[in-house]
Amino acid sequence: MKLKLNVVVSLLLLLVSIATCCPPSDRRALLSFRAALHEPYLGIFNSWTGQDCCKNWYGVSCDSLTHRVADINLRGESEDPIFERAHRTGYMTGHISPAICDLTRLSAITIADWKGISGEIPTCITRLPFLRTLDLIGNQISGGIPNDIGRLHRLAVLNVADNRISGSIPKSLTNLASLMHLDLRNNLITGLIPSDFGRLTMLSRALLSGNRITGRIPESLTKIYRLADVDLSGNKLYGTIPPSLGRMAVLATLNLDGNKFSGEIPQTLMTSSVMNLNLSRNLLQGKIPEGFGPRSYFTVLDLSYNNLKGPIPRSISGASFIGHLDLSHNHLCGRIPAGSPFSHLEAASFMYNDCLCGKPLRACLKN
Repeated sequence: MKLKLNVVVSLLLLLVSIATCCPPSDRRALLSFRAALHEPYLGIFNSWTGQDCCKNWYGVSCDSLTHRVADINLRGESEDPIFERAHRTGYMTGHISPAICDLTRLSAITIADWKGISGEIPTCITRLPFLRTLDLIGNQISGGIPNDIGRLHRLAVLNVADNRISGSIPKSLTNLASLMHLDLRNNLITGLIPSDFGRLTMLSRALLSGNRITGRIPESLTKIYRLADVDLSGNKLYGTIPPSLGRMAVLATLNLDGNKFSGEIPQTLMTSSVMNLNLSRNLLQGKIPEGFGPRSYFTVLDLSYNNLKGPIPRSISGASFIGHLDLSHNHLCGRIPAGSPFSHLEAASFMYNDCLCGKPLRACLKN
């Protein structure tokens, strides 16, 4: 009788152990994923041993109820003690295996800043219905963003910055109704910003700089109420700057530098919510708009390397704050206004114009 009881207890303990471990299918998928990567310095995969991938496997987290793998978080730049002991950042080569798609309960994939991971984004990733975060920044990943990325209706963060992603922005991307953070910076992306970009109603950051994107800023982008940070710098965008950008409710940073925008600077930008405005290195013409006032608050206002003419508007002295101002490399002429913010600016802010004078440049000739 005692023997039978011991057998029953052992079976129950075994069942409990199995129930609280990750399933064998998830373990197999993780090991296949690991097999496609080579990390020679830190040994982060040394902990990937044993039957329970939910317990002490570096960078792996599981759902507390289902015990399915829910989160892969592998960062090559971290304050984790494993990096401190090695006195270095991470370096990893290889590719992201499609085996990752067998982890069907994944909500977050972070494989960031490893510098040497190449290959393409597995297209099967778009079949992970619970995915909320896809962060692959800082690798050598090539190929395009999967065409059916829009199937990931829960996706809130898409970050593939600092890679070698090519092709155009997929049309289906605008189906990502939950997307809040989009970072495509410093890749090889071409083509247009989708005309229906404004469908991304939850978006707060749109960072597309350092690519080869062409065309115009779609008007629909200016309808995204939550959009606070727009960086389109270093592309091949052209046309005029939409005045509606200056009417966006919470837009705080607008970087359009290093493009081919022409026409005049919209007056709406001078009294908007934008605090960091960089329009440098474009083909902008006309005068710097009047209309500065108490609502004008700029930590950065950079209009350098354009074709602006005329005087510096006197109303700029009415701005509540301007921290950094750069009007250099234009065709401005006339007296630099006295007082704030000009009293704390250096000559470099005004150099290489046609005929500006006054502090901090040379004195103006008396009539």
